[in-house]
Amino acid sequence: MDVNAAVAAAAAIAGVLTGVIAMLAFRWSEREQKRPTRTSLHTDAVLPPGVDTVLSVLRSSAVVLDEADAVVKASSAAYALGLVRGGKLAVEPMLQMARDTRRDGEIRQVELDLPRRGTGRGDALAVSARVAPLGSRLVLLLVEDLTEARRIEAVRRDFVANVSHELKTPVGALSLLSEAVMDASDDPEAVQRFAGRMQIEATRLTSLVQELIDLSRVQNDDPLEDAEPVRVDELVAEAIDRCRHQAGTKQITMAAGGTADLRVWGNRGQLAAALGNLVENAVNYSPARTRVGIAARRVNAPGGEHIEIAVTDQGIGISDKDKERIFERFYRVDPARSRATGGTGLGLAIVKHVAASHGGEVTVWSAENQGSTFTLRLPEAGAARDRAHQQSAREERASGAGLDEEAGRSTPTSPESTAYETLPSPEVLP
Repeated sequence: MDVNAAVAAAAAIAGVLTGVIAMLAFRWSEREQKRPTRTSLHTDAVLPPGVDTVLSVLRSSAVVLDEADAVVKASSAAYALGLVRGGKLAVEPMLQMARDTRRDGEIRQVELDLPRRGTGRGDALAVSARVAPLGSRLVLLLVEDLTEARRIEAVRRDFVANVSHELKTPVGALSLLSEAVMDASDDPEAVQRFAGRMQIEATRLTSLVQELIDLSRVQNDDPLEDAEPVRVDELVAEAIDRCRHQAGTKQITMAAGGTADLRVWGNRGQLAAALGNLVENAVNYSPARTRVGIAARRVNAPGGEHIEIAVTDQGIGISDKDKERIFERFYRVDPARSRATGGTGLGLAIVKHVAASHGGEVTVWSAENQGSTFTLRLPEAGAARDRAHQQSAREERASGAGLDEEAGRSTPTSPESTAYETLPSPEVLP
């Protein structure tokens, strides 16, 4: 009897312990489920109906805070920008804005510069933060990344300033020269000298305006709309003919060589302008009685065959610090010499845009006082045409299905390796 009582008591105690353990496990499970996660935090239920769905489709980074400044909801973009860490808003100015808005109910907006998360770079992340009350307990924070917009705005300001400066110089010179002509009306030699200077400045002004138009056109037009197979031999011959007078004046020998009967796929006018700019720069920056060579060849590359057209000169060369900027608009390695030769600082920018819009690239190898080699790499006609047709078909299918696809570009190779491989040799250039 005593044994049965003992067994019953032990069973009762075991049942009580099992119940206690089960209750503790249930409460622990509930607490774990309520812990914040990276994508959605535990208080989704307190959000007003539909807010969760709206926040998920916003382009801005969204963070919802409760009355204790805890993160109720945060988008993945907010984590990517480093706004939320460990379930807390990590940016103190934004946190203070949220507290002020919770106190008085006013909407606040401010622009801030934040350090980039996880990078050793010193550049900052420009953001616009807007805080507004969301119901009676919550506060909504929307953060917009303005970094790219600010960069584009800075480029636009610099471009406008450079254009204004470049236009003002020849216009001002024409104004002064016209006054000088009027004052020297009784001196035929002075009139002739000033008139010659006026013609030079007018030509420079015309070239600047034309290159501004060309740059705008290559940036805005789609070269594949009027694309056709273009013979490289014809492009080279046209570029040489364009610079024949300048080269003859300086006794510069121009020679073409390489593989014959090559074709690229693209807009003939844009390709001719790009190669013409490279040859013209080579002539302008080369000393008298030197040599400028143009050589073309076929190379294997990821995605299909490419055509490389290398333009080599024996000119002043380009320093390492200048090579990083020579494709910028209005940038000149030697401003004094560029102005003397009529350079506008837009030629290489046009070449860069033409190459990129045709699915290619332009690279440079150069050493000071040893010369330079600019290499224009473009897809060969057959492969480029097939890719263009495939891309057009994909875009048509995407348009019909309501999709938005973006085709990637090929990875460029290093400028140095490309330029060294395509240096035309004396045997290639007759």
